[in-house]
Order: sequence, then C-alpha cells, then structure tokens
Amino acid sequence: MKLLKTLAPVAALIALPSLGLAQDDAPAAGVNASTDTVFIFNSLLFLIGGFLVFWMAAGFAMLEAGLVRSKNVTMQLMKNVALFSFAAIFYYLIGYNLMYPLGTWSIDGVLSGVWGTAVLEAVGVTADAADDYSYASTGSDFFFQLMFCATTASIVSGTLAERIKLWPFMIFIVILTAIIYPLQASWKWGGGFLDAAGFLDFAGSTVVHSVGGWAALAGALLLGPRIGKFKDGRVTPFPGSNLALATLGTFILWLGWFGFNGASQLAMGTVGDVADISRIFANTNAAAAGGSVAAMILTQLLYKKPDLTMVLNGALAGLVSITAEPLTPTLGAATIIGAIGGILVVFAVPFLDKIKIDDVVGAIPVHLVCGIWGTLAVAFTNGDASFGTQIYGIVVVGVFTFVVSLVLWFILKMIFGIRVSEEDEINGLDMAELGMEAYPEFSKG
Repeated sequence: MKLLKTLAPVAALIALPSLGLAQDDAPAAGVNASTDTVFIFNSLLFLIGGFLVFWMAAGFAMLEAGLVRSKNVTMQLMKNVALFSFAAIFYYLIGYNLMYPLGTWSIDGVLSGVWGTAVLEAVGVTADAADDYSYASTGSDFFFQLMFCATTASIVSGTLAERIKLWPFMIFIVILTAIIYPLQASWKWGGGFLDAAGFLDFAGSTVVHSVGGWAALAGALLLGPRIGKFKDGRVTPFPGSNLALATLGTFILWLGWFGFNGASQLAMGTVGDVADISRIFANTNAAAAGGSVAAMILTQLLYKKPDLTMVLNGALAGLVSITAEPLTPTLGAATIIGAIGGILVVFAVPFLDKIKIDDVVGAIPVHLVCGIWGTLAVAFTNGDASFGTQIYGIVVVGVFTFVVSLVLWFILKMIFGIRVSEEDEINGLDMAELGMEAYPEFSKG
C-alpha cells in the first residue's frame, strides 16, 4: 500500500503528456493548427532576428566610440543614434515599398500610413501557403528588413568620423536608406534582375555590407583625410580613445550577426528550416573565429606583436565574409572563408593608408573588401553559384552605389560643405558640433 502511494504521483506525471496530446488532437473548429504554427514561428524568426540585428547598432556605436579619439566620442554616439532613427522613418516612408515593389503597402495608400491609420496586417495568408516566408506578417518582415537597412547606414559612419559635419551626413543617410539601399536591394531580394540572373547573396555581403563600404569610400574620397594623418610621406597613427569599448562593440556585433545570418533563412516552420538555422549559426561563429585568429597570427608575424584592433576587425571581416553564404559551407570551410577575410583586412588597412584614404575604423576593408570576397566565395561551396554571375552582381551593385553616392556627396559638398573647419577638427567635434564632451572630467580647464 505504501508502494502504491509512492507510485501514484509518478503515474500521474506519466499520464499528463498523453492527456495533453489528446487535447491537441482536437483543435477548435475552423482553426488550422499546422498553418497557424508555421505562421507564428516564421514571424517569430523575423522578430527575434530583427532585435538581434538592432543590437548591432549598439555594437557599431561602441566600436566607433572606442576607435575615435576622446574629443570625438559624443559625435559618434550621436550619429549612430540619429542614423538609426532617420533610417527607421525614411525606410518606412519610401524604402520598404521601393525595395519590394510588388508589396501591398503602397497600394494601401501612403497617406494612411503617414497619419498612423494603416494597420500592419498579415498579407496573403492562406491555409495551403503559409509555410512560405513571404506569408509572415508585414509588421515582422518590415521590422527585420529595416534593421538591415540601418546596418548599411551604420557602416558609413565610422569611416568618415572626426571630420564630417553632422547635418550633411544625416541628409546622406536619409537618401541612402530611402532610395540607394532599397533600390539596389530590390534587384536581388525584391525579385529583380539580379535575382533572375542567379546572383546569390544569402544575407547581404554585397547587398548590405559592400553597399555601406562603397558609400563610405565615396565619402572618404571627397571628404579627405584627417589633419595630420598623412604627413611628409608617413602615416601618423591616431590611437582610439577606449579599446575596451571597441572590444565590447565587436562582441555585440558578433552576437547580433547570429540574427543577421540566422534569420535570413526566412522560415522556421519545419524541422529542416530549424536545422538550417542551427548550421548557419555554427558557420557564422566559425568564420568570425577564423578571421580573428588569422589576423592575430598575421599581425604577430608582420609586426612582431599582435594588434588588437586588427584582431577585432578580423573577427568582423570573417562575419562579413560568411554572410553571402552561411548555409552550404562545412564548419572547416566556413573557418577558412573567415580566415581569408581576416588576412585581407590586415593587408587592406595599410593599403588604404598608402593611397591616402583615411578610414578611421577600418570599415572599408571589413565591409567592402570582405563583402566582395564573401560574395565570390559563394561559388566555392554552393553548386548553384557561378563566379561570372557573382562578379556581375558585385559590379552592378558597386558601380551603382559608388557613382550615386559620389554624386550625392559632391552635391552636399557644394551646397552645405561636408567638412568641419580646421579649428573645429583640431578642437574636436564634440564641442564644435554638439557643445558637450564624452569625458568632460579630462578636458583641459
């Protein structure tokens, strides 16, 4: 009897799952449990991936704040908060419909959206088609896609640090996020001609990262280097204000990249999708590790001491390199792809110095050079890719983005001027542009 009393609770616990299963077998009338579940999980993937990519905005802010001099830290923080906010508004007003011209938002009416009466409803959900990623709710898709647009804008900020005016920069960001980025992204992700040609870019080595790099390069050419950076044939190093912040920023970006690449699977409603997402996570991490280690070893060999800033950018280089195809490589191949990205960064940074292009945080080597490399690397692991088509996509996006950005920077330079005065640059943009300092207790009294 005592034994029966002891076993009774155990038997009850064993029976509970079967009771639950019995209830699950009889869904409410009119409800397709399978369809609803797929829809929920697909939307959840967009939302979780989206807020991980949003966290990358903090990563960019910390990375840039750590790599600029202390007199310009507040300016970089301001730019990163502002550019994300401008991107959110103008991608909503113009960019999203431009990127997805076959969507329904523009048909619903722009004015209703502006005045807040439009509802972000599910679009095209049917009982037999909800397993397709496009049937996730418009709200979750918009949220996810916005984060990629804002990431493109963040890339530009670091390259042009310490000498660009705030408001001309913000005007550029508005046009970048409303028109330049969405238009070229529609050619691939909006079902445009690059997609039809077979160009492959899973999560945006070209569509996102190289676009930010091309826009930054165009701005750097017209803006010119910082005062004293290149003098008498030598490169003067300007050490960053806080390498702890830069390291924190790198880890934040590394974390956010799991959402960037993982959620680009665009579906989480099947076992196969979840298995693919898991593989993407693992490959993304492996590439970052490969880039970091490669940069560390190479700087030890070249400079006799490992360079932390190169190691940080090496990790980011690995992440950018794997972004075009994080699913098909093996773990070993992903590590090698990332390692090559880390090596490219170590050589690209001094090359830019040699040709007198001043990139404060190394964004052009990381996002442009490795964005190109990662897009080419797709053909090594994905049998559906060809080098010719990949090169075609890189060239089309690159020429468009660089030329349009160069023209836009030139117009801004002629109308407003894009560079601060020599005195303001020497004193620092924190006080000159904003009237406040990140570290006021260290300022000279």
